[in-house]
Amino acid sequence: MTRWRKLPARFAPIVTAFLLSLLMTCVVSLIATVRSVGLSAAGLYLWPGNWAMSWLVAFPLILVVMPVVRRLSSALVDLPEPPSAGPAKAGQGGRTEH
Repeated sequence: MTRWRKLPARFAPIVTAFLLSLLMTCVVSLIATVRSVGLSAAGLYLWPGNWAMSWLVAFPLILVVMPVVRRLSSALVDLPEPPSAGPAKAGQGGRTEH
């Protein structure tokens, strides 16, 4: 059995946006379709087209707004600093509490 190769790390934001947009539009379009036409054969017939249309809007929109959302999140959440490149010296490296 052959194992497929993973994408390089630089594709992580695109893959995240792709998966997030697929899952969110799936759920939201299903809820909107069922509320609009009911849980029926007609609703299930309409749902895939509604999902596709909403995904076509959501995926590029997420790619555009994700940097803004990350900046807003970092303004609201105290994120840890990335690890330093070298070993920490005594009294250095690491955050101090205020």
